[in-house]
Amino acid sequence: MEITVAGGGIMAQTADTYVVEVFADGRLASEAAALDAAMGGAITQLIQDGFLTGRPGEINVLPAGRRLKAKRVAVVGAGKRDGVTIDSARTRAGNLSRRLRDMNAGRVAIALQETSTALDQTDAGRAVAEGLTLGLYRFDRHHTREQDKPRYAIAHITLVETSTRRANAVQRGVTEGVILGEQTNFARDLANEPSNLMTPTIVAARAQQMAAELGIECTIIERAEAERLKMGSYLSVANGSAQPPKFIVLQYRGAGNGRPIALVGKGITFDTGGISLKPAENMDAMKGDMSGAASVIAAIGALARLEARVNVIAIAPCTENMPGGTATKPGDVVYAMDGTSIEVLNTDAEGRLVLADGIAYAKSKGATVILDVATLTGAMGVALGGVRTGIFCNDDRTMTQVERAAEAAGEKVWRMPLDPEYDDQIKSDVADIKNTGGRPAGSITAAKFIERFVGDTPWAHFDIAGVMSKASDNGVWVKGMSGNPVRTLIHFALGRARG
Repeated sequence: MEITVAGGGIMAQTADTYVVEVFADGRLASEAAALDAAMGGAITQLIQDGFLTGRPGEINVLPAGRRLKAKRVAVVGAGKRDGVTIDSARTRAGNLSRRLRDMNAGRVAIALQETSTALDQTDAGRAVAEGLTLGLYRFDRHHTREQDKPRYAIAHITLVETSTRRANAVQRGVTEGVILGEQTNFARDLANEPSNLMTPTIVAARAQQMAAELGIECTIIERAEAERLKMGSYLSVANGSAQPPKFIVLQYRGAGNGRPIALVGKGITFDTGGISLKPAENMDAMKGDMSGAASVIAAIGALARLEARVNVIAIAPCTENMPGGTATKPGDVVYAMDGTSIEVLNTDAEGRLVLADGIAYAKSKGATVILDVATLTGAMGVALGGVRTGIFCNDDRTMTQVERAAEAAGEKVWRMPLDPEYDDQIKSDVADIKNTGGRPAGSITAAKFIERFVGDTPWAHFDIAGVMSKASDNGVWVKGMSGNPVRTLIHFALGRARG
């Protein structure tokens, strides 16, 4: 789908469908008023008859008539005039996108006047473009029968402003919003693919392809090199799988040779639990256990496309976790890259094992701050449900920046505790630490395990287990893997770029 921007008013556009917004107060802005006049007062009549109240999500479709260069006019409720935010505009655009697709809206022209008057025009363009791009996403590439394929798609949307000056400001936002949306959809694609079609080798190939297209440095550390680097924690997870592990390193240098921000993503392309085998029910969802890796790969791609003035390294330790004959066994002791010995009590607590070496590698590259992303613990879904990502952070300044980035992205977060008392739960009798502290405070003890490898580097850990996927469409979210928190990572790095 292509999104363009035009100035001069919606009635100058030739399209199949015009879209205008009406707030709950019923006052028509000049664009809606002009359409109303051309349609003989049809919009005003809807308001008077009570069919158009302006509440969010409301949509009325009218025939355009002969005086307009369109077949139909969709009048969309925008809610309270003083309640417009970037997030509400983005959410409204996400919901609208699917309604337009379902009605086979064809070429669409959207009057942006109301939203861009309530918000900064660049912010308005970004929010609407982002919402449209995210809302129209669907993962349907494996349907082979014609009757199972989606009937309609929208090929082109024009966002219309009342002047060229305002259109230019909107265009800047649209360019950014499309990149944010497309890269989130890229992460969704990686995570939605069945695990037989998204092995560590395939993830590495997709990362290499993206890197080549965008001018990002890409290194794939193979098993032999990982052994030389003494990544015993990461490789212990790979031991039971026939699929070769791939430790993916992407580096974007947008600010010269300075030290980078590190984004580390858990890349378990399928998680059976290993010898500590998971129950069979819902195990198919574990194809998404590489969502952390997908997020950091997508985020660094977005920063390259945005030409952000920041240095970033994205690290994605990818492997399957399988119960093969050579798999790591409960009670085994392994050694991480930094020399820490780990007693593996539960092989289904494998995400922290791959992150340990991912973070140790990031530190070896001089990272100024480390953000790790992982579908780490079911306990996080119990604690926060599917609404917020749990954040564990050792630095208040970094946490403030994460919260600002998450607010800009519309991806909700909540800070979780890291009290030293929890350290006792991961003390091992036979090694430096053990990889599980038991059921109590499971998400916290998992974060405490990861913290051992961070040292004094500013760090934030995103436990996205609860928000990994969505069960239904709502706003920018669509059924399937969510792509959360790609946009938070992007906004965090952009904030650092701005100082």
